[in-house]
Amino acid sequence: MTSLYPFTKKGHTRLSEELKRLKTIDRPAVIDAIAEARAHGDLKENAEYHAARERQSFLEGRIQMLDGKLSNSQVIDVTQHSNKGKVIFGATVTIVNEETNEETTYQIVGEEEADLENNKVSVKSPFARALVGKFKDDSVDFDAPDGMKSYEIIDVKYI
Repeated sequence: MTSLYPFTKKGHTRLSEELKRLKTIDRPAVIDAIAEARAHGDLKENAEYHAARERQSFLEGRIQMLDGKLSNSQVIDVTQHSNKGKVIFGATVTIVNEETNEETTYQIVGEEEADLENNKVSVKSPFARALVGKFKDDSVDFDAPDGMKSYEIIDVKYI
């Protein structure tokens, strides 16, 4: 049985565009680079050839992985849900650290979309798992690497 990979609408679009670029632009460019390096002769000591083959290997692996995940994806459009203040996949959650009063906003996304620099947290992360199912105004305890943290959910948006 194949498992489904959850994606937000934006995340699915972004990865579909990446896959299209890899197949239509990057793959032909690498094939051309290999052909050009091959034309230089002795392949054993041809650094350009080996670099191009390594790049091709990486590209093919990424293409295969994206193909698999996108073909087994489940796009969840959180904007279609009525906002009842419950933290679900795709929700944008604003929390406040109960100790420091520091406020942060995260979106709960699929694994391929996770990006901590942009406050996108994987639904499979322990932090997101602690939040999912909770409601606005709930308190959430989370065992962080630097110790137990308590947060209050102050807002939940489906955007």
